[in-house]
Amino acid sequence: MDAEELMRRYAAGEKYFPAVNLSRIKLIGAYLPGINLWGANLSGANLAKAKLWGADLSRANLAKANLTRANLSGVKLNEANLRGAKLNHAKLYGANLTGAYYDESTRFSRGFDPISSNMCKLEI
Repeated sequence: MDAEELMRRYAAGEKYFPAVNLSRIKLIGAYLPGINLWGANLSGANLAKAKLWGADLSRANLAKANLTRANLSGVKLNEANLRGAKLNHAKLYGANLTGAYYDESTRFSRGFDPISSNMCKLEI
């Protein structure tokens, strides 16, 4: 599935896209609140400035994804793969990050503490 198809289907009212392959998709500034991408492959995706509040990204593969300045308020990211992801200036208010994986290359906003968010660090 490409960005155009996802946006068209979302605009038509579809919000459930479990385990879909969206690797390297470009959704810069996309408006997708409440979308369900449980278990989706979003590795290398560009979601900078995307509005995803209330979305379900549980168990999604977001390795090396760009989530800079994305609105992830209230997003379920439990057990998501965030290794190498860029989360600089992302809004994570009320997000569930329990069991989400990160590593040395994951970038968070200044002052963000992944340990207090119950995230799991993977050593390389």
